[in-house]
Amino acid sequence: MNREWLLAHGRVLMLGPRALIMGVLNVTPDSFSDGGLHLSSDNAVDAARRMIEQGADIIDIGGESTRPGAEPVDAATEQARVNDVWGLQREPAIAGLAARTRAGLVIMHTGRGRERNPDVIADQLSFLRRSLEIAARAGLPEGQIVLDPGFGFAKVAREDVALMARFAELLELGHPWLVGTSRKRFIGALTGRDPQHRDVGTAATSVALRLAGADIFRVHDVAINRDALAVADAILAGRRNDADGTEGRKCI
Repeated sequence: MNREWLLAHGRVLMLGPRALIMGVLNVTPDSFSDGGLHLSSDNAVDAARRMIEQGADIIDIGGESTRPGAEPVDAATEQARVNDVWGLQREPAIAGLAARTRAGLVIMHTGRGRERNPDVIADQLSFLRRSLEIAARAGLPEGQIVLDPGFGFAKVAREDVALMARFAELLELGHPWLVGTSRKRFIGALTGRDPQHRDVGTAATSVALRLAGADIFRVHDVAINRDALAVADAILAGRRNDADGTEGRKCI
């Protein structure tokens, strides 16, 4: 399904016709796969330009590491480097800020710091529905919201794999989806590879999730995922063409 993601300053991203790539640009010293590589402004800008040349539609600038066990930083430090990763439930004022500025907002699921439903999909739905209620109370238009299942956030490998296998069940929430599997621990568990060598495994998850209905893909290696997702988009286009042809034959 094609739809618009409404962003600040009157900008719009069209979701649906093709997968969109969000390139990861961490300006932190301790991120799990690229910490310290882009601490200087010049290095960060150069990296962003390379991602754009390779096909990135969005650059995600990370100001605080979210790896397990990372030390939190104060707001001034994070702001100077440029993150809500709590689905608005720790800082609900972010929803009001997005509403006032008309900024696009990604609402992410996390299992950190709370009791969880043992069923991965039931936990996603209950958590994200609470987050969407917070957004609605703040007056945030639905067109500004994208959801994120939070792969790797307080999830063990079997849960991440189960979430991928059942991802299509999440589409009932009616919003576009951003997914961030890139170089995550569960890919290492499946492949036996260190973070810097998990990009092929990441591309495999990108294809699987695109075919299941995801729209935006947050990745470290833009080029390899761009190619993999081009194949997935061609498969989806073929499915749509076949469906159109079938409907046409029924009408003859």
